Amino acid sequence: MQRKMIAQLVEWKERTNRKPLIIKGARQVGKTWLLRHFGECYFTKTHYFNFEADQRLGELFQQDLNPQRILNELQFYLGEEMDPQNDLIIFDEIQQAPEALTSLKYFQEERSEIAICAAGSLLGIHLSSHSFPVGKVEFMNLYPLTFIEFLNGIEADQLIELINNHDLTTPLPEMAHQRLWELWKHYLVVGGLPEVINSYRENPDNLFVAMESARTEQQNLLNGYMVDIAKHSGKSNALQIETLWLNVVNQLAREQDGGAAKFRFRDAIPGVRGYDRLQSPIDWLTEAHLILRTSIISQPSTPLSAQAKENSFKLYLFDSGLLGAMSGMDATTILHYNFGSYQGYVAENFVAQELRAAGVERLYSWQRRTSEIEFIVENRGDAIPIEVKSGRNTRAKSLAVYEGKYQPDNIIILSAKNSHLIGNRHYLPIYLAGLCLETSLPIF
Repeated sequence: MQRKMIAQLVEWKERTNRKPLIIKGARQVGKTWLLRHFGECYFTKTHYFNFEADQRLGELFQQDLNPQRILNELQFYLGEEMDPQNDLIIFDEIQQAPEALTSLKYFQEERSEIAICAAGSLLGIHLSSHSFPVGKVEFMNLYPLTFIEFLNGIEADQLIELINNHDLTTPLPEMAHQRLWELWKHYLVVGGLPEVINSYRENPDNLFVAMESARTEQQNLLNGYMVDIAKHSGKSNALQIETLWLNVVNQLAREQDGGAAKFRFRDAIPGVRGYDRLQSPIDWLTEAHLILRTSIISQPSTPLSAQAKENSFKLYLFDSGLLGAMSGMDATTILHYNFGSYQGYVAENFVAQELRAAGVERLYSWQRRTSEIEFIVENRGDAIPIEVKSGRNTRAKSLAVYEGKYQPDNIIILSAKNSHLIGNRHYLPIYLAGLCLETSLPIF
């Protein structure tokens, strides 16, 4: 599967002033595969070290953090020579070895010619601030495959080429639009986790079997995430974190007549009330990349971060496919429904996921009295409202209120309709949400 981040990794490789790179993201989003693929394609040889699989590796960093000594030890560990000028070193699950993480500072200062990439799923949970080599490393976040990456994974090359070369201010060919719409509904069931997509595409001639296989794999992954929570959060915290994670899904599913609502603290965890007591499990799930947080603001003045309140937000799941699996939604429900107001939260969760994968680090939603815009995105100093409509009806009272009050230069409306431009309103099919801020740029 081709990942868009490969282009960013190549750009990192070619820089003369590069620093060791850390890829962050939830478990099972494909970090290890991505780095191995990057090494195979762009380096002479790749040397892979997994600190979770072999705890002896961490011991190699405990004597001191001298890069040359560590390099020698790693060569003995592998039984092969490394070429610092042409090889890639991968430190996987680096959160299991704090000294290895700290050593990246000295590699950057003393052996900056060595290309080192590290990956970790729970870095913010395991390590205290003094363990981080502040200013000496770079970060990239990897998310589940986007819809466009999903198309690549199922080899829908013709559709990708069409999107890449099409002026998205004009309609796509209608037959292509309908095909993309159907595949988008497949994506909402399958989601963007590589193992689930693999299960889906192994049955190209039987959609029922493909969807059942995807749901089975999703359940396996969910069980794995629950084990991770128990393993890495401590017994006293695990139950609260699991309960809160399930409650995020329950609160989304409760809003079946519209989009996602503000997260309600009451009864999120039985017996625990108020944001102050829920903050710790919410932060844990955020650091584990299992939920996406969207701050609710009432004034879209930039910087948007200045308008956000700590205790006012929406929470989404990090993968739309898992959202359906966790909420017990049958695949047929998604494949057959026409995306009216029913289950608008599914579409909204998808858009949140796509925006984050597109590089929008902080998400915002505007609410004022009874009016709401699902997403406000800060782009080049401009606050851009993004209205999400899960059907073909694009008339929105809230958008009219927002437009009358703030006169935005640009408006994006995502819906079931084909792409077109009317004045400052850019209408895009919702499946292209990930391109809404850069519609003139190529996908890969």
